[in-house]
Amino acid sequence: VPELRAELAALAARLSRLESRERGTGGSGPRGAEVGGARDPQQAASATRLEAAYMRTQGTRLIWADEGFLLRSIKPHTWGQQQQQLWSEVPIMRACAAVRRAGLVPTHVVAVPTAAPRWDPQTLAYQELQSERTEVPASRLLEETVLSRPGSKDSGCGELVWVGEPVVFGRAESIAGKYGVWMKDPEPVPPFTRETTWRVDVVGTEVRQLFQYEAAEQLARGYPAKVHILPQPLESTGAVIYRGGLFFQPRRSRTVARYDLRGETVTAEREIPGAGYHGQYPYSWGGYTDIDLAVDESGLWVIYSTEKARGAIVLSKLDPDTLEIRQTWETNIRKRGVANSFVICGTLYTVSSYSAPNATINFAYDTATSTSRALSIPFENRFRYLSMVDYNPTERQLFAWDSFNMVTYPVRLSQA
Repeated sequence: VPELRAELAALAARLSRLESRERGTGGSGPRGAEVGGARDPQQAASATRLEAAYMRTQGTRLIWADEGFLLRSIKPHTWGQQQQQLWSEVPIMRACAAVRRAGLVPTHVVAVPTAAPRWDPQTLAYQELQSERTEVPASRLLEETVLSRPGSKDSGCGELVWVGEPVVFGRAESIAGKYGVWMKDPEPVPPFTRETTWRVDVVGTEVRQLFQYEAAEQLARGYPAKVHILPQPLESTGAVIYRGGLFFQPRRSRTVARYDLRGETVTAEREIPGAGYHGQYPYSWGGYTDIDLAVDESGLWVIYSTEKARGAIVLSKLDPDTLEIRQTWETNIRKRGVANSFVICGTLYTVSSYSAPNATINFAYDTATSTSRALSIPFENRFRYLSMVDYNPTERQLFAWDSFNMVTYPVRLSQA
């Protein structure tokens, strides 16, 4: 490299003399020579030597900035096209060299990338997002980070005050999965864990398959670890997983059954007195959703209606081992007038619509006070056909099935 540098410096000096000689004869340097269609033989020889020197340095792909001479990274086959630009830059580089000699800029060698970097739209988008900001009161920020964190154990119970946007975990590929139910056990029994995920596609007359996944990520890929075949078909999307069992409504019955996930047998079955079934008192979207099971912090619930209640929602607390009814509440919320419901901290919440994109959580019934109240908490139906909503008290999220899509919703509760 030092030898090439010295040779280049000598060539620069010769070029300087050639320029001076050209100006003395009325030319204008390289540009004037080209206008006449001829080039001075000495200029041509110098250019040839300069090109040869450059080709020897091309493997290093460097910019030399020394004594006013600049050699840029130019491909040999484009030398003729860019030679004129090189000549025109010599005076500018001389001025730069004068500044360096004055001690203002150090002489250095700068590496040139082998190719120009590609424009990455991700970077621009990120910067644009960073320029957007929303001011949030500190108290609200604390509520969101503490109370809506999935799996948080220190937040305790409270009233539902916020439901976030849906997050998609998977999508059913066949028509059997237009409606369905997917679940995690908030209190699992070994060998199952809180990550074990369960799914049932409910379109059909003989729905018996319960898909088991080691985690939600496996669910997203669509490859179950095991498929359980239920001893009897289930009805609709009201099933839940709790304490090692699948609780479901057998088809065309008003009974509730418990299927043990380890023993793979039905261990308990009980009729819900007077409960409507197979289309008598469904949710507004239909689907034979007459009997809907739910789980919250306090245990297992069943949501239904009876002829005595005249279609209003009836809520009963169940013993998870025997399925015996412990206590019952009759609400003033018409079951056909809401799209779905779930229980959080002993309070029943209903969804206003299964298809409106901007639905709401519109009613709440508190079993502690036996009173109901109207609400208007925004709830997004992103895919416009909500067939299942359940609360998971351990995840502290809503699990839902929205037109082939398995989604979750983060929630926030008020402080108790």
